[in-house]
Amino acid sequence: MLMRLFRKLMPKEERFIDKFAAHSRCMVAAADKLVALMAQSGDQASFLSDLSDIENEADGITYQTIIALHRAFMTPFDRSDIHALIVALDDTVDLIEEVAQRAALYRVLEFSPRMRQLGAMIQSMARLLAEVTPLLTNISGNADRINTLCRQVSNIETEADRVLRDALIDLIAQQPETIVFLGRKEVYELLEAVTDRCDDVADVIEGILLDHV
Repeated sequence: MLMRLFRKLMPKEERFIDKFAAHSRCMVAAADKLVALMAQSGDQASFLSDLSDIENEADGITYQTIIALHRAFMTPFDRSDIHALIVALDDTVDLIEEVAQRAALYRVLEFSPRMRQLGAMIQSMARLLAEVTPLLTNISGNADRINTLCRQVSNIETEADRVLRDALIDLIAQQPETIVFLGRKEVYELLEAVTDRCDDVADVIEGILLDHV
């Protein structure tokens, strides 16, 4: 209780929230690019290049955040939470790029309806997280909205688990050639893993919320 009161009375270093918001915008951009990739068939080179650029931008924000964390005297909340949140955000963008890379590697040029469904889920989760990160500037005042958005992210992740199970059942029933099976299976699993990483971001934010409300 005393520590919470102390944190409220001390001046806050808000630039970390700006970095979270900037990184979450990279996540939205990556998710949008992934959805666009899966909506078409054919040459994937331009999408891979764009995703690489977004991932590099996100890496730069992560690096800047960690450097700032080492230099900062005051932080808006616990240093371990700042580190956990920026790493969770970065892992999500990295994994979105990995989906596209693996699809290209296995020459998955046609994306199934369930792949596109998972992509749309990732896009929705990214947008929810992009909405929630700026709210961390006033955790107590925005507590209800933060909690609602995080719950929505978690609900989508639960639904993504079901979509993955159904997709793998359908894939096995089709009895494709081994390489085709492995490639499509890996893309499905990576897409679902992105939803897990989005949920990890929400979990970190919910933990911060619990510490401050």
